Amino acid sequence: MLLCVAALSGLFHVPAYAIDVHPTAQQIRTALDQGKEAAQKGLSPDSFYVRFGVADEVQSMGFLITKVGGLSVMATHMARRGLQPSETDVTQVLEGKTMLINTVIFGNRPDFAVNSYMVLNQGGKTIKPVTVRFDAQAEQSVVWPESPKFKAKVIASFNYADFDPKAQTTITVFPASGGESSFSMDFSEIR
Repeated sequence: MLLCVAALSGLFHVPAYAIDVHPTAQQIRTALDQGKEAAQKGLSPDSFYVRFGVADEVQSMGFLITKVGGLSVMATHMARRGLQPSETDVTQVLEGKTMLINTVIFGNRPDFAVNSYMVLNQGGKTIKPVTVRFDAQAEQSVVWPESPKFKAKVIASFNYADFDPKAQTTITVFPASGGESSFSMDFSEIR
């Protein structure tokens, strides 16, 4: 399996930090091993998500999943069931063309997230998503009936080919009801 993975990942040197669009065979092996180890320790697969924003019950936040992180997430899920990822499973993650970004935003109407949009900004360049999904009906927040009353997810996928995986990046979510939530990240520091 790893020979095929090595062929798929190419022979390029990839830095230890940044979003690895073409992970090396060693990075792939390490990601799968970390996922298996996480399952053995009883850790959640979401421990491999790259989180951003404030870890607070009423502040906007989110996470993204890189290819390397996705391999670890998959390996954790499968190890919990006593399975190992197949070559096909690994190939599917590695051949993915998009990176998923999931955000949680807050508003005061149950439909505030309908038609929300998300973009990336890197050095003045705006990167548009391939897809955007949002909660049509938001959940009550922990402070309901106080403001902000509701929380909702806005999830977007961005083509790896459209953004610089090593750049300072601002993720901005625009609810259709107005306002915005922005998050600044240095993609070069993501593991």
